[in-house]
Amino acid sequence: MTEVALQTSGLGKHYGRTQALQDCSLELPTGRIAALVGPNGAGKSTLLHLAVGLLRPDTGTVRVFGQDPHNNPGALADIGFVAQDTPLYPDFTAAELITMGGRLNRRWDAKVARDRLTRLGIPLDRPVGRLSGGQRAQVALGLALAKRPRLLLLDEPVAALDPLARHEFMQELMGAVGDYGTTVLLSSHLLADLERVCDHLVLLHTSRVQLSDPVDELLAAHRRLTGPRITAGSGVPGVAAVIHASHTERQSTLLARLDGPVDESRWAVHDITLEDLVLAHLGAAAPAAASSEVTA
Repeated sequence: MTEVALQTSGLGKHYGRTQALQDCSLELPTGRIAALVGPNGAGKSTLLHLAVGLLRPDTGTVRVFGQDPHNNPGALADIGFVAQDTPLYPDFTAAELITMGGRLNRRWDAKVARDRLTRLGIPLDRPVGRLSGGQRAQVALGLALAKRPRLLLLDEPVAALDPLARHEFMQELMGAVGDYGTTVLLSSHLLADLERVCDHLVLLHTSRVQLSDPVDELLAAHRRLTGPRITAGSGVPGVAAVIHASHTERQSTLLARLDGPVDESRWAVHDITLEDLVLAHLGAAAPAAASSEVTA
């Protein structure tokens, strides 16, 4: 049986009358690099903060390798976290942050951080507030990896970086996963970057989990179909669900989840990308959310 790195069941969190996360249930197997995607306000940061123990759930449970992370030093020793905007003490040098990390963590490999930053040409003796955004992100990643975490949580770590800095960050991340077998949950809006490195998808919308599955299984189950115009509610043999549809006077284009063969004499069948899949499911979830808001 595959070990589960992160498991949530009926997880919920609210701030006053705002429901940040609702009935969130998912399982992330070990060894995965998972993309956590969704629009702003979907609950991504809240989920990560619950997983790292910074927040306590209002409903449901969250477990990291079977343990509740909240106020649990044993569980937290297995978690690395890079928060949004990679916050660091700006007056500290990278060398001082590495030293401080060794004093605050029971399991700490200073050589991992020092060697990685040196190889990237990042000065260890300069205050991190004077480094570039890409360099600060690499310092934050190096510090997180120095814990030798079993689970690494990353909240929009590359959003403000230029394409070259993003590429370097992702390369370092993939190298670390290969070296240590770390499980990663990476929140980002940059779908093209995620598609290159992630093999699992967690999609949040309106505070709920819409998808949580391996990327290859999701892409294998979905196709874009182009064929004769169909009317709303018409069934197509081989199609389990139409996620998104567009129509012209004579033609329909469907992004669909299949459950059998499609008549290719009537329908042109095309593979889709991760970006196609995410945008279609987000578009399908948005009308339902708007409807529930109207009727609430």
